[in-house]
Amino acid sequence: MNYKTIFNIIGKVLLLEAALLLLPLGVSAAYSDGCTDDFLIGAAAAAALGTVMFLPTRKAGKPLSVRDSLAVAALTWLFASLVGCLPFMTSGEISSFPDAFFETVSGFTTTGASILTDVEHMSRSLLFWRSFTHWLGGMGILVLVTAIAAGSGSGSTNILKAEMPGHSLDKFTPKAKNNAKLLYGIYIVLTLLETVLLIAGGMPVFDSVVHALGTAGTGGFGIKADSIASYSAYLQWVITVFMLLFGVSFNIYCLVLMRRWREALRSNELRCYLGIFAAATVIVCISIYPMYNSVSDVIRLSSFQTASIITTTGYATADFNAWPQLAKAVLFILMFCGGCMGSTAGGLKISRVTVLAQVCANELRRSINPRAVNSVKLNGTVLTDEQERSVLSYLALYLAVTVVTFILVSIDGLGFEEDISAAVSCLNNIGPGFGLIGPAGSYAAYSGFAKIVLSVAMLIGRLEIYPLLALLMLGSRR
Repeated sequence: MNYKTIFNIIGKVLLLEAALLLLPLGVSAAYSDGCTDDFLIGAAAAAALGTVMFLPTRKAGKPLSVRDSLAVAALTWLFASLVGCLPFMTSGEISSFPDAFFETVSGFTTTGASILTDVEHMSRSLLFWRSFTHWLGGMGILVLVTAIAAGSGSGSTNILKAEMPGHSLDKFTPKAKNNAKLLYGIYIVLTLLETVLLIAGGMPVFDSVVHALGTAGTGGFGIKADSIASYSAYLQWVITVFMLLFGVSFNIYCLVLMRRWREALRSNELRCYLGIFAAATVIVCISIYPMYNSVSDVIRLSSFQTASIITTTGYATADFNAWPQLAKAVLFILMFCGGCMGSTAGGLKISRVTVLAQVCANELRRSINPRAVNSVKLNGTVLTDEQERSVLSYLALYLAVTVVTFILVSIDGLGFEEDISAAVSCLNNIGPGFGLIGPAGSYAAYSGFAKIVLSVAMLIGRLEIYPLLALLMLGSRR
């Protein structure tokens, strides 16, 4: 293991986090909510720990291997979450470590699951920090560090692949640092555009900023008890559109910027993503139609909730726990799908879903005609046997982690509906589940042990399983 370079990068991340904690400190000062000292403590802790890691290793220049990069990704997110939860604890608004860690991990992993039962009474600066962690985690902490301070020999490309396996921007720009800058450039522009449109629709500036941050990261931390339900239809439609936009692969946006329209439109992942969204919305519309008097309300509520779940954002405009079973079943299935590869959305990702569908279809054809030769394609490219096996092995690990998480959480005995949806929701970085953890509830009823288990599940899901499991395997070998 290349420990010097690993600690060097983690140190950079913590120093950056220390600087970023000054933003909510400024919000606290502006609103005089009494949390300035708490963010100072958090920033000081991040700076101290980051300095201890960075200074002794500042001359580290050995490139990172794939294994090292996996360790960097896992440890970075762990340390960032541990430091990020300090303001919640020192302020006393979330005093328990399991609760504060759960809330912070939920933020950075863009899950949006919360233990808060009265979010409207939380300090403005802490509400901002919750949503800001969504934005930081959406594109990736290491992507930001690479964009700002990547070294030429630090194995930046391997780091980006470990943190965000879906991004393949080498074909657009030759350097990892330029790739990261391109990603964040698009990310910032879309976030600012949504903020402006929300403000234009009459949403207060603070509300617009935090909701834009939450939408961009597909996180979904709300600042009101009813999430988005109390805002106007226009504002709900704006958030719906941007949830869908952030669920699209950023590679598509790069192709559009380069005027490579044909390549962008040729993406079968994009077509499948939009097709699943449209089909699910229609089914939900039909299911909930008898509950509402207005067709426009039915379309708006169905579109919003479908977009929120498929992009793993987690915002809500209605308590879908009260919807018919068919609508709930569709939403549950969407929890597994997720957005496009290379987007800020979580879940299995549409590309994997399309590959799995093709593999199953080919096996059915072979059962009828053993001599049949059928290929699996993704965006016009025929996948190799190794690539197919990679998707299948990921699915196997995904199901295994889901089962283990469900079993461990079930120790609390909260209820089958709650436990299975909690496991699926946290692993897929969605947020709300069903029953007591639905959009009108929270995860507060779970024990500290269950919250730590779900926190680990959120980290595993955000890093797409391999980095954290690889770190655990490395630890077990010792």
